[in-house]
Amino acid sequence: MASPDKDLVPVLDKDGVRLTVDDAIATVTLTNPDKRNAQSPALWRALTEAGRQLPGSVRVVLLRAEGKSFSAGLDRQAFTPEGFDGEPSFIDLARGSDTELDATIAEYQEAFTWWRRSDIVSVAAVQGHAIGAGFQLALACDLRVVADDVQFAMRETSLGLVPDLTGTHPLVGLVGYARALEICVTGRFVTAEEAVHTGLANLAVPAGQLDDTVRDLVSAVLAAPRDAVIETKALLRGAQDRTYEEQRAAERQAQARRLRDLAGVED
Repeated sequence: MASPDKDLVPVLDKDGVRLTVDDAIATVTLTNPDKRNAQSPALWRALTEAGRQLPGSVRVVLLRAEGKSFSAGLDRQAFTPEGFDGEPSFIDLARGSDTELDATIAEYQEAFTWWRRSDIVSVAAVQGHAIGAGFQLALACDLRVVADDVQFAMRETSLGLVPDLTGTHPLVGLVGYARALEICVTGRFVTAEEAVHTGLANLAVPAGQLDDTVRDLVSAVLAAPRDAVIETKALLRGAQDRTYEEQRAAERQAQARRLRDLAGVED
């Protein structure tokens, strides 16, 4: 995938993650194509840092990856006795207390949580393999545009684990419990056609058109007034947790705020 941010000075560039900012658009790029953008605790910390470094001007965050694969998931080195340099191995973590293990996983999850902040719209451009942690990172975003060669898979259960990087909630929300269960426990691949059909992806395009399609989508998002986008996102995000009547009330309250703002009337 070609780099849309190659001429920009990175705000952050470390541990397989690069962040660039061009006014209202931030681009987070996974930059280790030789390892198919396999993930590690260091990469997760870099993703968390990228979210914290977003300036207030940013309205859209584009998540992309260099190379043929979006992300092949967790680097298998995590399961070796040696683990990663300077990091406790997963075997060491398993020997710790429940409190320590919970805190460590919660820290890892932070890399996957900020993408749904109410003040931004996040868009994942996904090509090739997006497996395990890679699948969950794509699921962390608000919108997904995929290349026609994409292959999603949730392999954690096949390895005797569970998906624990915040992917289960959006997966069930998008495809429903039964299909989510089947995808997770079988570990099978989900292709571009199925991803669009089931709601996992908004659009699927030939790989050579992925960059242009994402740019068009980002431009369309930026065309709407920022405050209206923020209100709409919050309204839709909360819909599944509200009753029909509660959602009606939320719509009225949100619209009242927008009308007052447009009219210059203070609350």
